[in-house]
Amino acid sequence: MTLAHAPADSRDLLRSAGLRVTNLRLSALDLVEAHPHATAELIFGELQQQHEGTSIQATYNVLNDLHGAGLLRRIEPAGSPARFERRIDDNHHHLICRNCGDLRDIDCAVGEAPCLAPSDTHGFILDEAEVVYWGLCPSCQTTTSTTTTTH
Repeated sequence: MTLAHAPADSRDLLRSAGLRVTNLRLSALDLVEAHPHATAELIFGELQQQHEGTSIQATYNVLNDLHGAGLLRRIEPAGSPARFERRIDDNHHHLICRNCGDLRDIDCAVGEAPCLAPSDTHGFILDEAEVVYWGLCPSCQTTTSTTTTTH
């Protein structure tokens, strides 16, 4: 993608966040939009195809810049590499399959951010709660049931 062909809103988004508009940043924004919950490695593979000579370090730098500017959300599920998403305008949570790693968004548990009320805030002003629900996706439930009944 060239700067001339990038969507105006992506360029404006970068500028309004105080970031210089570059092809790598524009491509990374598009890729994370197209692949919600993508790992840096997935984004790196795609960027390499679009921008010859792109390094893994450049990819991490771009993702960290976009995250630091509030244009990406980074989630770090236990036992999984960091993942990035463009859904940043709400306090949603995630469902993760323990077997295959499928990761899905789920709306806030109750009410609005932070969605949950702890028994004691220890004087903190709360603005976000991060909840990860773990279980088996429908596909893995079927596979697990089939495996269990045949063994």
